[in-house]
Amino acid sequence: MTETSEVQTASAVGSHIEAEAVNINTSPSENVPAKTLNKFERIKAEKDGLVLKQELDYFAEIGWEALDEADRDFRLRVLGLFHRSVTPGRFMLRMRTANGILPSSHLRVLAEIVQRYGDDGNADITTRQNIQLRGVRIEDAADIFRRFEQAGMTSVQTGVDNVRNVTGSPVAGLEADELIDTRGLTRAVQDMITNMGAGNPTFTNLPRKFNIAIAGCRDNSVHAETNDLAFIPAYKEGAIGFNVIVGGMFSPKRYVEAIPLDAWVLPEAVVPLCEAVLLLYRNHGLRANRQKSRLMYLVDAWGIEKFRSELETQLGQSLQPAAETDEITLDKRDHIGVYPQKQPGLHYVGLLIPIGRLYAHEMFDLARIADTYGSGEIRLTVEQNLIIPNVPISRLQAMLNEPLLQERFPANPDNMSRWLVSCTGNQFCGFALIETKNRALAMIKALEAELTVSRPIRIHWTGCPNSCGQPQVADIGMMGTKGRKNGQVVEAVDIWMGGKVGKEAHLGQRVMQGIPCDDLKPVLHTLLVEQFGAEPRQTGYFVPPELASP
Repeated sequence: MTETSEVQTASAVGSHIEAEAVNINTSPSENVPAKTLNKFERIKAEKDGLVLKQELDYFAEIGWEALDEADRDFRLRVLGLFHRSVTPGRFMLRMRTANGILPSSHLRVLAEIVQRYGDDGNADITTRQNIQLRGVRIEDAADIFRRFEQAGMTSVQTGVDNVRNVTGSPVAGLEADELIDTRGLTRAVQDMITNMGAGNPTFTNLPRKFNIAIAGCRDNSVHAETNDLAFIPAYKEGAIGFNVIVGGMFSPKRYVEAIPLDAWVLPEAVVPLCEAVLLLYRNHGLRANRQKSRLMYLVDAWGIEKFRSELETQLGQSLQPAAETDEITLDKRDHIGVYPQKQPGLHYVGLLIPIGRLYAHEMFDLARIADTYGSGEIRLTVEQNLIIPNVPISRLQAMLNEPLLQERFPANPDNMSRWLVSCTGNQFCGFALIETKNRALAMIKALEAELTVSRPIRIHWTGCPNSCGQPQVADIGMMGTKGRKNGQVVEAVDIWMGGKVGKEAHLGQRVMQGIPCDDLKPVLHTLLVEQFGAEPRQTGYFVPPELASP
């Protein structure tokens, strides 16, 4: 799954709460002029979601059905707990893993949590280098949070109007030609936003969600252009720093790439700049219409020149103009396979995790493998896959021979499987219009049985226009919708094509609409053959010429 969208919260949360506008301050902790805001601003003003952490033991006593609706469906998301209407009584729990890095001990904690819930429990790697747990009960939430605190983990401020997981280069510190190691920067930004994981009310009342990415390598492995605020490596006067871009977003109303701020900053200025942008957005972002409250709408309203000027005022200093060129010079890599690190004798091994789905026993096994063959570290990618770094040459073959890698999570997958991305779909998400994960996996296996391609093809699935699965950046993207077949309403997709990531990244376009999912396979087959040069897969046995198809 991806980082779950909440665009439709307006129709799903607090339906009985008064709809009239109210006058409140835009921040509970700052002296900000009052504005006329909608009912969701009122929910935030009445009580910050962070305080619910002190009420979790009480919630365990009364049960999920007795929870206040605004607490259950809105404020608990500030703590990372998402109640899902399609799984009554079960919550999704979204973690924070800055730069997608977690030690094996953290993965074991997460495995123990999902193991408790049996068939209802699993975990998904997201398109923001993060992990989401499924099946969680409110009765266990207080104990889970105590375990997080003991282990140095946090899920705080991962939902509703907060900053999502801060992404960075998945091979930071490993890649020989990297420009900037993003690990410390992403963690410092996360610590600033969350007050070291304890929760920070300064940033729990943004107008809407907010995405930050920091790229440190030459292939734009974080899809910088899709973020509200992103940093792209660039040299200026011999020093390496970042060009800054702002305003990228996907929503049902708009899909737009980030635009240049015409600013260049040194690495040590990244955290202050993030803080200044967030404060500017919090204090001045548009709030009346939640469909038009993302950062780009403020940039539109002000113009980029005024936005930059106001940012300098908030920052308290002038910004240097952007470097003329950036250092994104490579096409996007998926990091699957075995690669030498800049540390002599060590390799990182990228594993395909089909549709990003993990079960408890697999999580335990991955933690063991990371300890046995590597340094006990695990990294997540925006393609919903996983990297185990620091593997000595002497242990490589034994690791690759592990049954889990041979049977489930290969380091050398087929070219169609290796770029497959999918959101959660309607199995667990009430916003999704179609089932995605299981269908995407079944579809790719069926196509792989028939066709081969000479290069990886990026195929993305998303269950609704919220675009958690990012079909706009794919070679072929499926967006869930409803269609008609034989007079009946059926699950269907709109097809997007032409997305480009890495060097010269750009969004694709919708090329087909309302294709019933039951009719999708021959359509994809044709696209793969005609547009990507797919060829029939050899069956492995001889077919006499007289029996072969013309």
